[in-house]
Amino acid sequence: MDYEKKELKKKSQSLSDWYTDVVLKAELADYGPVRGTMVIRPYGYAIWENVQAAFNKMMKNRKEGAIRNAYFPLFIPYSYLKREKEHVEGFSPELALVTIGGGEELKEPLVVRPTSETIMYEMYAKWIKSWRDLPVLINQWNNVVRWEKRTFLFLRTLEFLWQEGHTAHATEDEAIQIALEVLEWYRQIYEDYLALPVLVGIKSDSEKFAGAKSTWAVEALMPDGKALQGATSHNLGQNFAKAFNINFQDKDGDIKYVWQTSWGLSTRSLGGMFLSHGDDHGLIIPPKVAPFKVAILPIFGSRDEEILEYAKRVANEINNIEKSNYPGEVVIFDNKEISFGRRVNDAEIKGIPLKIEIGLKELEGETLTLSNRVEPSSKKEVPLAKIASFVEEELGNVQNLIFSRAKKFLEENITEVDSYDEFKRIMKTKRGFIKAYWCENSACESKIKEETKATTRVKLLSEKEGSGKCILCGKKARFKWIFAQSY
Repeated sequence: MDYEKKELKKKSQSLSDWYTDVVLKAELADYGPVRGTMVIRPYGYAIWENVQAAFNKMMKNRKEGAIRNAYFPLFIPYSYLKREKEHVEGFSPELALVTIGGGEELKEPLVVRPTSETIMYEMYAKWIKSWRDLPVLINQWNNVVRWEKRTFLFLRTLEFLWQEGHTAHATEDEAIQIALEVLEWYRQIYEDYLALPVLVGIKSDSEKFAGAKSTWAVEALMPDGKALQGATSHNLGQNFAKAFNINFQDKDGDIKYVWQTSWGLSTRSLGGMFLSHGDDHGLIIPPKVAPFKVAILPIFGSRDEEILEYAKRVANEINNIEKSNYPGEVVIFDNKEISFGRRVNDAEIKGIPLKIEIGLKELEGETLTLSNRVEPSSKKEVPLAKIASFVEEELGNVQNLIFSRAKKFLEENITEVDSYDEFKRIMKTKRGFIKAYWCENSACESKIKEETKATTRVKLLSEKEGSGKCILCGKKARFKWIFAQSY
């Protein structure tokens, strides 16, 4: 008995319908019983584990001192959030509060962690006494809860997974240095692993993290022309240090407040990757984060047992390639009850980078028929003896091809404008990133958002000071900023 083919909605017809459909049918995630939550299934979680492995390596191999992983509690006393005014105001609409525990009303409500600054800094105040205790370099992988009104699988959910790093330093220069260093790690995660090009820059005051002195971000562009804030890194200054009394005695015996940073990358990054790289046939997963790097598809009919043994030999050969470059498994789609066409369909929906077909011809000739997910029609016949090196080379080609396609899309959708009418026209039609002079007045920023739904995304790190007129008010402006509608 054959299994029913998984019919997939078309990305070319409806991006949002396709996205939800492919996330479910590729078995990345499913809806949780509570509105706005999701269950991350093993296939989706394996991708997140590959991102974790890459980022952990960056943190632990840091020359100026490794950043170590730790864990802090899920529940935070509500009074902790109140200590930093901007912080509590920024998060109040999204908080989930626990008021009853053990059948009794709590004396003080507990916040279900929306972010960990306050709970961690209560501990930092206990641990930091002297300049010898600095820097503190801690990261944690955890879940957070933010009571979002509109949710999308991976892109915006009530509960999501992320890493959040929190450091404390003796000087602001040290804090800024590590905040920018982490920002570069985020660029690498997106571009080198997720194959998703990003713009890197600083946020406006109205868009920065609640309680931060400065916020930097990486911004990706989705196929519908909307921006996705990919990750953020913050210079917290001494705001939290003063609120939580985190001070130290310096080498001269003076008591000073520490300078702090925080930074985070979440499972939203996976949503951006799924949305960007897929096609009408399913996901396209970059090899560096793919749970399965190769799908082996036996063609059954005769000498089936020999074909399966040959498939296992092929899998063993491929597994000899350097796993640190392309972590993941070789999977053999060997269920005879499922037709060859349906097994191909399953591999395509899951976005497995490479497919290898093995039939009687390949068995007798000690060859393999190989194709990649990005260019499925370009099949190649490869000798078994060369398959390991060929697969490694082809995985690199696929990674580069996915990125180059996404890079071309990004570059074609950044428009420089000097007319507000043109700005509005673009935001009503193709959207994308708009680069324009802005006077950095919050009133202009608010009006642009009100009239076009576009917000300032970043001022690029590479942006040079110029002399122009604000896109809205016409007053003198020194820098061009990136604007976009966003998720």
